Amino acid sequence: MIDDEETETLRRRLEGLLVEHRDLDDVIARLMDAAPYDMLQLQRLKKRKLSLKDEIARLQAQLTPDIIA
Repeated sequence: MIDDEETETLRRRLEGLLVEHRDLDDVIARLMDAAPYDMLQLQRLKKRKLSLKDEIARLQAQLTPDIIA
């Protein structure tokens, strides 16, 4: 079980990751609108975005209490 201080730390980290994920959405959209665009840069941004999504899911799972049905 995690304590309140650790929970707050995880929530702050989660919020930061969510903001970064949203920002990457914007950057990727702007990059794709500007033709021609750098495919390597686009791939790196998408890979980073996927990595953030995985980390967000992991943190959300940690913050969600296990409920035994």
